[in-house]
Amino acid sequence: MKVHKIGVIMNGVTGRMGTNQHLLRSIVAIRKQGGVKINDEASIMPHAILVGRNKDKLEALCKQSGVELWTTNLDEALRLEGFQIYFDAQVTGRRFDAVRKAIEAGKHIYCEKPSGASLEEALTLYRLAKESGVKHGVVQDKLWLPGMVKVKRLINEGFFGKILSIRGEFGYWVFEGHTVAPNRPSWNYRKEDDGGIIVDMLCHWRYVLDNIFGKVKSVSCLGATHIHERIDENGKAYKATADDAAYATFELEGDIIAHFNSSWTVRVRRDDLLTLQIDGTKGSAVAGLRECYIQDYKNTPIPKWNPDAPQPINFYNGWKKVFEEEHYDNAFKIQWELFLKHIVTDIPFPNDLLEGAKGIQLAEAGIESWNKRQWINLKKLSY
Repeated sequence: MKVHKIGVIMNGVTGRMGTNQHLLRSIVAIRKQGGVKINDEASIMPHAILVGRNKDKLEALCKQSGVELWTTNLDEALRLEGFQIYFDAQVTGRRFDAVRKAIEAGKHIYCEKPSGASLEEALTLYRLAKESGVKHGVVQDKLWLPGMVKVKRLINEGFFGKILSIRGEFGYWVFEGHTVAPNRPSWNYRKEDDGGIIVDMLCHWRYVLDNIFGKVKSVSCLGATHIHERIDENGKAYKATADDAAYATFELEGDIIAHFNSSWTVRVRRDDLLTLQIDGTKGSAVAGLRECYIQDYKNTPIPKWNPDAPQPINFYNGWKKVFEEEHYDNAFKIQWELFLKHIVTDIPFPNDLLEGAKGIQLAEAGIESWNKRQWINLKKLSY
């Protein structure tokens, strides 16, 4: 069997998401399974070099993951032979310069979202990659979550009839640090460091809505900074200048309305950290990260409004669980495998830097809507 060896320069994977999802559960997991099978005659085997700023963290991560190579010098890594892909999971503000360097070095690009700190940066990277002829992709992991896959299958089967609306609830309580240690990095809550939940989550909602339900046409968004002081990694108090909650309504093609509440200041009383309720003329579904429950038209109850008596209907009883029809692998790993196949075999990979720019476009439109207190229509991107 022919084995295509693909080197991946992994920058910024000492953080939580980079370590767990991209390195351990994707690249390392792919290596442990024997690579990515193309067909009976060929496979792809990735190998990595880790890049970062802290040598102690890099050494520890190499020991944990079994990766042998690391460096604190990105330029040195970009000069290495046999490393065709540059992957970036740094904080957003460092992404543009590093990805641009990698493009200039002729590397294929795969990066976390947002793909830039602004729409201008994101589109510039897309143009540079296109002009250079390198392949490129942006992480859009939620498309491969089991819950979303089940919803997509229901849509394809016509279960919903005409979809009317989507209601999304996302978030959890992020501790401020005064009495309980903070459970997210402090830069997320500083606008000057490109933090904020609108930039973070509306990028996700763009590709979820566009690819599963309908293209986003316009947005109305209200952001908020509910917690004004937090404690950083060094135990020092700092002013939270970025939004920690967003309440956004989207108009989609097909006369579909979607509303998403995104918050780091909410306590969870629902099935999962992310739940979507999709209502259609023939039925409804409630999906989380993994599970999905449905209620069709004939099983929809007829409740009576009577606040003076206990509710006689248990509204949970009318819902059925959608059972798994396939094995669901880690969503990040699935997309990594598709990108590696794209590099070697040229299979289409639609989740490119232009799609990543669309997420930032929606986030910036959400911020503009918040500032102006009005609906913002999305224009076709010009590049």
